[in-house]
Amino acid sequence: MEAVLVLEDGRVFPGRSFGAPGERVGEVVFHTGMTGYQEILTDPSYCGQLVTMTAPHIGNTGVNDFDPESLRPQVAGFIVRSYSDDYSSWRARGSLAQLLRDYGIVAISDVDTRALTRHIRTAGAMRGIIATTGEPIERLLARARQAPPMEGLDLTREVSCEEPYRWAEGSAPFGPAYGGPAPELRYHVVAYDFGLKRTILRRLVDHGCRVTVVPATTPPQEVLALRPDGVFYSNGPGDPAAATYAVETLRGLIGRVPVFGICLGHQLMGLALGGRTFKLPFGHHGANHPVRYLPTGRVEITSQNHGFAVDPESLPAEAEVTHINLNDQTVEGLRHTGLQCFSVQYHPEAGPGPHDATYLFDAFRSLMDARRAT
Repeated sequence: MEAVLVLEDGRVFPGRSFGAPGERVGEVVFHTGMTGYQEILTDPSYCGQLVTMTAPHIGNTGVNDFDPESLRPQVAGFIVRSYSDDYSSWRARGSLAQLLRDYGIVAISDVDTRALTRHIRTAGAMRGIIATTGEPIERLLARARQAPPMEGLDLTREVSCEEPYRWAEGSAPFGPAYGGPAPELRYHVVAYDFGLKRTILRRLVDHGCRVTVVPATTPPQEVLALRPDGVFYSNGPGDPAAATYAVETLRGLIGRVPVFGICLGHQLMGLALGGRTFKLPFGHHGANHPVRYLPTGRVEITSQNHGFAVDPESLPAEAEVTHINLNDQTVEGLRHTGLQCFSVQYHPEAGPGPHDATYLFDAFRSLMDARRAT
């Protein structure tokens, strides 16, 4: 079945459908990872986006029961150069195309993804539409332009859990790097779900935390009533400045309990401390971004997925920038010098280094130990 990708600036990319039929609009972004497409598809941070893979061959390892970051694919649509329906992996349980069709995800292959990526890098991330309906390009272009822009869009409510739940599964069954005996769960962490990845939950358990996950709109007094040793602010989609309730909640928690934030949680931390956020031209989406940890000068190879960043000039003096991106000098981490809270923009749980950023979970545990001691 033929398919087409139409960008809001009128650029058209023809191709072939390999997912569900229909049409989907969203912000078109590109991901530079060579593999990991199942984790990308199921990452709630990609809600509302049409994700382009820059690696040319997608689908050749199929899909499995181990890699999903959430219960289902979360992307608005999927764009690849060459899709392979023939897959080979001892973990595979089916084809990528069948997974996409099962969950109604529109996908297009045979796209010149190199040209598309270069165009986005020049013109910036923009709205687009993938369609298999055969409608005239003019109508599809109008629908792409009518879609809401990512700025001002709060998507966390769409991907957050509806009820609290507990999590105690570690990483041991999913790879030898985190194998070994199950740790003693000495700490109780409440994790806000703004689009939470399962790998983050497993890393917290690996570091001795039993986790209670709560919906994005849970007020601070309900969290404090659970008597946590620490609070985790998760990744998620959309514009952080639009999630005003999450910022106010964080202000009610900072200083009363140690707080660790990742990705969207980092941006919300910056806002809660009095800073501002801004939209990046085409975002950071990949598994190979160099980040310098300023206190030591050490460079980490990081996994990233975000379209907004914290403005360092807007932060108060007591909010210290701890990490910077070596590609564009944007803020990748911060901490408050007196309130037991810190955050990073990148994803330390993903570990493409492979374990460059594990120390951040140790730092969170140290803050919880210090709070217990007092």
